[in-house]
Amino acid sequence: MRTRVLPLAVLLLGCLPALPQSAQGKPLLNGAEFSAGGTVLRIMALREDVLRVRMWREGHEPEDASWAVLPTARTAQVAVTPAAGGFETGALRVTVDAQLRLTVADKAGHVLQQDSEPVTWTGNRFRIRKKKSPDEHFFGLGDKPGPLDRAGQAFVMWNTDSFGWQESTDPIYKSIPFFISFQSGAAMGVLFDNTWRSFFDFGRELPDAYSFGAPDGPIDYYLLYGPEPKRVVESYAWLTGPTPLPPLWSLGFQQSRYSYEPESRLMEVANKLRADHIPADALYLDIDFQEKNRPFTVDQIKFPKFSQMVSDLARQQFHLVVITDLHIAHLPNAGYAPYDSGAAGDHFVKNPDGTTYVGPVWPGPSVFPDFTQESTRAWWGTLYKDFATQKVAGFWNDMNEPAVFTYPTKTMPDDVQHRIDEPGFARRTATHLEIHNVFGMENSRATYEGLLKLMPDQRPFVLTRASYAGGQRYAATWTGDNSSTWNHMRQTVPQLLNLGLSGFSMSGADVGGFAGSPSPDLLTRWLQLAAFQPIDRDHAAKGTRDHEPWVDGPQHEAIRRRFIEERYKLMPYLYTAAEETSRTGVPIMRPLFLEFPHATVDGHPLDLDAGGGEYMFGPDLLIAPSPSPEEVAPYEVHLPPGVWYDYWTGAKLDRRTAVAARDLEIRDTAAQAKPVMVTPKLEELPVYVHEGAILPLAPLMQSTSETPKGALTLRVYPGDHCAGSLYQDDGSTFAYTRGAYLRMSFTCEQRSDGTVKVHLGKREGSFQPWWKQIRVEVMGGPQGPRMQTVNDNGQETDVDVR
Repeated sequence: MRTRVLPLAVLLLGCLPALPQSAQGKPLLNGAEFSAGGTVLRIMALREDVLRVRMWREGHEPEDASWAVLPTARTAQVAVTPAAGGFETGALRVTVDAQLRLTVADKAGHVLQQDSEPVTWTGNRFRIRKKKSPDEHFFGLGDKPGPLDRAGQAFVMWNTDSFGWQESTDPIYKSIPFFISFQSGAAMGVLFDNTWRSFFDFGRELPDAYSFGAPDGPIDYYLLYGPEPKRVVESYAWLTGPTPLPPLWSLGFQQSRYSYEPESRLMEVANKLRADHIPADALYLDIDFQEKNRPFTVDQIKFPKFSQMVSDLARQQFHLVVITDLHIAHLPNAGYAPYDSGAAGDHFVKNPDGTTYVGPVWPGPSVFPDFTQESTRAWWGTLYKDFATQKVAGFWNDMNEPAVFTYPTKTMPDDVQHRIDEPGFARRTATHLEIHNVFGMENSRATYEGLLKLMPDQRPFVLTRASYAGGQRYAATWTGDNSSTWNHMRQTVPQLLNLGLSGFSMSGADVGGFAGSPSPDLLTRWLQLAAFQPIDRDHAAKGTRDHEPWVDGPQHEAIRRRFIEERYKLMPYLYTAAEETSRTGVPIMRPLFLEFPHATVDGHPLDLDAGGGEYMFGPDLLIAPSPSPEEVAPYEVHLPPGVWYDYWTGAKLDRRTAVAARDLEIRDTAAQAKPVMVTPKLEELPVYVHEGAILPLAPLMQSTSETPKGALTLRVYPGDHCAGSLYQDDGSTFAYTRGAYLRMSFTCEQRSDGTVKVHLGKREGSFQPWWKQIRVEVMGGPQGPRMQTVNDNGQETDVDVR
């Protein structure tokens, strides 16, 4: 991880202005409480750089509970120093004026966030307004379509089944009310923890203000100070939990369709992947494998030997993922076990009159588990017992917004009743208006926790469509029912970047597009791009042409195979990045500004120069697809300052004197600041490596279950701060929590005689790796890579490569 000194641009945030008369606050050990006009404002310091802000009208203090924030974080506290009109922490100065307007500044007095006017209420509806600078940028809010930067846009949080969404569609599947404000190289995160239908306006209504609010529920939000954006992301993971370490196979190539049926068709696809030597790890079954679309059933006519099929796939090193939607067919007295056991336990949501709510979905009339009850989540988990016994590897929770075939709302009525019976919450009944946005998250939570009970030493893989803040603790996700268009492929990058910033590091988009049939070139381009994204799943809808890698002939298949193979060679690097995110919350797929927040002279995010299409895959690989992938004209690649290497050729690009600024006249005064021009070719995707990177690579495998044959390769790109790391374990169990892991660090030093000394650190942990030797490849030499192979005995050693 590279560190950089903050430039003077950070100081441009502005100095603390004169405020109206300060409010008289009641000091608290960890903050202060203020009151005015019948309103109470309480601000608490959870850490030196994390604040919690709560506000209510006197006599109506809301329940102190959260579906999103971990109890340990929500109740954390640090002592503060009282000050006029507020208090100070080790990092922040908090001031409240007589109208309860909040200002947060750093210790030098530079304003980080400031209310533009007092909070307003209309009945239970409220709105919080903050001052917005012209050069302020906003990122996050999950998988909302549109540009990477949310500035100038407005959004609604209401999980919605949005088949065929477009770039301007809002809302779609997830409600993650977290965003990062980025200005002059400094970042502040905001989590608005309100589960109702909330809204966010980032300067669309008023160019000098941004706002958020809701029609009901609490004013309860968290401020996470950087100033580095990576620090904000790490603090958000501390607050809501990181993505768990996934099973290794889930990082491999995944092939899916709505639907592979019958059994022989699925086996045909599996056999073709192996026969054509296209590496792959997972196959999916959509709803047609079920009897009459009823969850937790198997169609015995289409899949007569289901258990044997799962075993046969496992012998070919495939993991099977099956869909388990949350709508349970309403079939009383029909011998349908999920309904019978759910009804017996009173586990379904109710109408206001106390009867069970029934709505139409894929099985026909259906009932819905009341996931706000701990007992209901425990019951739901038991439904996976048969699949777990049969060694089904993963589970796909779709349609959990919840989607209901009623129009125009496409969900259950607002007055449906949910019974909250959950540790940390008061027992009460809530309407669907309050629970809707957390329903999908609690569904995936029930699945994840149920699988842990059934298979305590196996890492669950759950894929969810709908979720809320904190949902990354339970499931991976994808961007829903996208379309087979160039624009939707282009949308994938900003969506996945904002999902990663919002906690969901394990995310992907349906490769090739779900709705529609991609042209051969579009499918090839999409498979190339997805090889460098966290989840690589090729998926398609009914009625569309086949999407499998071989469908467009040998030329396209060869290109697609090559990029999938490259993903598998990079698996040690990718798995190391996945382990990092499980500890720190830093996503696998990252915007440029997360690694290079000070790459521009005026402090704006470099991503905006690149049209939001470039990104980092892990800490060291920069992926640079065309911002208009359907075009054939050359396009600009904007590299951060420094030395970069072409990943494919090893060619060196010196950007050490680069200047990145929006003023083209300033930018073009430095020859080396000019963007790299790339002429797109179908078989190519530009990938660059930052100097000082040491990439761990493996020999090519056909699945992650295969033991690699040969040496571990360390590909060294000499330069400043030369370092790298590697993490390994068994890829499937929790043995790593008991010390059965391997962690190694590497450094390199370029000597005056041209020799590169590579230092291999001592192995940490008890896990024994597959390799016996390490091959060191040093890039950037005039004659190409220089190589040296050494035996690896797990001890520190130095390798001199000439």
